[in-house]
Amino acid sequence: MKKQYDSAEQKRLKIGPTMQKILLLLGGGLALGLSGRPDKHFRIMRGMAKEWNSINRRALYDAIRKLYRSKMVSYTEKDGITAMVLSENGKNKVLEYNLEKMKIRKPDQWDKVWRMVIFDVPEDFKRGRNALAAKLKQLGFYLMQKSVFIYPYACKNEVDFIVEIFGLRPYVRFLLVKETDIDLDLKHRFKMR
Repeated sequence: MKKQYDSAEQKRLKIGPTMQKILLLLGGGLALGLSGRPDKHFRIMRGMAKEWNSINRRALYDAIRKLYRSKMVSYTEKDGITAMVLSENGKNKVLEYNLEKMKIRKPDQWDKVWRMVIFDVPEDFKRGRNALAAKLKQLGFYLMQKSVFIYPYACKNEVDFIVEIFGLRPYVRFLLVKETDIDLDLKHRFKMR
């Protein structure tokens, strides 16, 4: 009976941006351990340090508590040091947000809300901007105009993940839009009724 409750609790748990960062940082530690090349070590460490510094501390503690309750993380103690580690369920969640294999689930019925991603990324972050645009296109977003993409289905977690990976949080906005002046064209493009 307890296993049914645990899996139901895990399904109800929403993975927010801070929880995603924690899982990614833990996954980064795993990647660091598996990586044999020094150049990759430095790249992984820089990315992990940047994410760590951007986390709101109160949100961090709340997210860690939720992750522990969800059984996505556990802890070990050795010589007075407590370490947080990914459980198998947490490893699966990190893989779910694997950038290379990411897909957006399409519900059976559209909720009649458009998801719009707009960004104005400075030239200093050109590589991140190009990677963001390429990933949105790959996921099926429609380019309405330069730096404005639209999609019909829930995708905020995926967009947040991509934005965090490329370090573009200050330059990207996510909007929920009820109506556009090109709804018919968009429905046609997305093969919707």
